[in-house]
Amino acid sequence: MRVLTPVFGLLLATVAALPLPFLMAANPAQAQPAAPPADARPPRLSPAQGAAIAAVVNGDVISIGDVDNRARLFALSTGLPVSQDVLDRLLPQVRRQLIDERLRLQELQRRAIAISDQDIAAAIGEIEAGNGLPRGMLRQRLGAAGVDLRTMIDQIRVQIGWSRLLRGLIGRNSEVNPTEITEMEASLRAQVGQTEWRVAEIFVPIGEARQAADAQRFADTIIAQLRSGANFGVVAAQFSQSQTALQGGDLGWVQGNQLDPEVLRIVQLMPAGAVSNPIRVPGGIVIVTLRAKRVIGSDNAVVAHIRQAFYPFASRLNPAAPTEEQRATLEKARAASAAARTCEDVERANTAGGAGRPADPGELRVDGIGNAALRDLVASLPVGRASQPLIAEDGVAVLMVCSRETKNLGVPTQRELSQRILSERVELTGRQLMRELQRRATIDIRS
Repeated sequence: MRVLTPVFGLLLATVAALPLPFLMAANPAQAQPAAPPADARPPRLSPAQGAAIAAVVNGDVISIGDVDNRARLFALSTGLPVSQDVLDRLLPQVRRQLIDERLRLQELQRRAIAISDQDIAAAIGEIEAGNGLPRGMLRQRLGAAGVDLRTMIDQIRVQIGWSRLLRGLIGRNSEVNPTEITEMEASLRAQVGQTEWRVAEIFVPIGEARQAADAQRFADTIIAQLRSGANFGVVAAQFSQSQTALQGGDLGWVQGNQLDPEVLRIVQLMPAGAVSNPIRVPGGIVIVTLRAKRVIGSDNAVVAHIRQAFYPFASRLNPAAPTEEQRATLEKARAASAAARTCEDVERANTAGGAGRPADPGELRVDGIGNAALRDLVASLPVGRASQPLIAEDGVAVLMVCSRETKNLGVPTQRELSQRILSERVELTGRQLMRELQRRATIDIRS
């Protein structure tokens, strides 16, 4: 299981990251939705149309062009056709999201929380590296779909800044008291034998009664797309207004007393993989998907720690006609495979290859690896032996299993419990601050 960093989980999902950062046995071209033909997309807005006002937030203008760009980014990142019909259905909620985003940006500016160009560049670089894209390719991918890179930069800026702001606001509360962890452990022990659920959510806020109809229509639209195959984590990252959006909506393993009663009632009836209908909860609508369920205190699984060395190609591989550069890259990978004796050797090889992907993807639950060929390889490769080069369209990887063991994953570690407590504090602080910003704001929404 890959654990995304709090900020970059959203960003990697936005351009359809692979299920695992080292998923070399998969076809990366299948993971990246193809841009629709140019004649299938609605025409770009004229300068006059784009400059028209969609909303004014405390004197700051959000243009129709801003809303159109963000809707196109959402459609692209979820694999939806960028058609006029899709854009029209997205626009009311996109406008609402941009209003909230502008309120966050204004608060960041008021508190003098600056996000540097280096922060933005690092984020974009991580997006490209995490998706196996050559540097600069992200701009081309977005441009081909009619999306200005500035749209993503604006979103990155607010996400990074808002996360920093909330962490700063909780101050000393960012240090979890050992007593709190002990109490949570005791609560879990008391529930051993009961069911818990791995749930992800998309939260659509309803600040005023007049927003309810738009929120309901938006929820119905994205549920239809989710059930047609759109990636839940990508949709959550783009539109969920909960702090869990930074992890693609993932709540992790939760017990019944941690869920809204109506959400719990639905989750108890859902099969794994299902997407719920809209569920009304205090403050808005939530859409949930059930990833898995298990008995508390009992979830034995084989976990592995691996290292990878990745050698990118300068261009996409045509298996029938590899370039000389691609042949040379393959030979480098073969040499690294033959020379590697330890996981440290593989880490050094990855650094020498440019570190296009992280050498250590973290602890992996073997039966949770989605790609069957890769799952079998990680399960069977002898510990300490480098794999043969694994070839994909964007490069070559060499893997080594450093350790493999059976663990009871039904018992959270103290670190996991601490992170859960801290996440709850950040979520509560974020919602309270947004309610206050919305209450004080002067917002003029144009028809």
